[in-house]
Amino acid sequence: GAALVLMLAYGASVGGLLTPVGSPPNLIGRGLIEEATGERISFAQWMLTAIPLCAVMFVVLVIVLLLLNKPEIRKIEGVQEYVARERGDLGRMSRAEKTTLFAFAVTVTLWIFPGVVALVAGTDSSFYETISDRLDEGVVAVLGASLLFILPTNWRRRETTLNWSDAARIDWGTILLFGTGIIFGSLLADTGLARTIGESASDALGLTSVFFITAFAAVLAIIISETTSNTASAAVVVPIIIPIAQAAQVDPFVPALAATFAASFGFMLPVSTPQNAIAYGSGVVPITTMIRSGFAFDIFGALLIILGLPLMVALTGIGG
Repeated sequence: GAALVLMLAYGASVGGLLTPVGSPPNLIGRGLIEEATGERISFAQWMLTAIPLCAVMFVVLVIVLLLLNKPEIRKIEGVQEYVARERGDLGRMSRAEKTTLFAFAVTVTLWIFPGVVALVAGTDSSFYETISDRLDEGVVAVLGASLLFILPTNWRRRETTLNWSDAARIDWGTILLFGTGIIFGSLLADTGLARTIGESASDALGLTSVFFITAFAAVLAIIISETTSNTASAAVVVPIIIPIAQAAQVDPFVPALAATFAASFGFMLPVSTPQNAIAYGSGVVPITTMIRSGFAFDIFGALLIILGLPLMVALTGIGG
């Protein structure tokens, strides 16, 4: 039971890295990196970079979780029958489900389309520049949400997929949290505090190469993510890492991206991510089990980012 629940929590953390909109640290880190370096990170480039790293981490998750948390039973009987019965109770897809699926498909297609254009026409083409400027991820997200207010589920009664009473129940505080993280990071940079901390850390630690700065960024982001939320980790660490790299006269792109990825790799404590808190709150996972399993994944995750991310950046040309 512990292995199943932990896999749900850790799988959600790792899976959140797959797209720029998959988790708050991605949004915050990406915004800060683009602002500091002037290098645009396309949706498709992010996915191409993250997919191999996530695939390797998923394999590690399964192996280590099963080794550290031995399954109490070998097989759960009646699973196929249970799934078939529940699927039958759902019935056919409703009109609202179909329109939601259509809006989702349109949104994802428009997110990926500029990356496809870049592969075909090249990033220097005028067509790519026009498409990427107009199909900003934020604009596409608003467009996708707007479709839900327009697509009808019952035209005679003027009912649409989503109405404002539904939208009013959205957790708007979470959206404000995203924005606050980006603002906080920008203030660290604009006030000079990030540069002061970065230069002091660079002098004290003697960080002079991309490898060591990337390693420092990944480890620092994971440590802070264990003691605070992963959102706060990205908002604090990325603005500090960028001036450290600049002080060492190296490109800050890889170290800052490493800090962004590592912010989602806090696996030891319930406070690290909401999914960890949910797993712990289930009562199935003792805190000692989460710490033991999470410590192993913190180490594997740090090594994967330090060694694998620079390679993937070189292969995909992300940010170039």
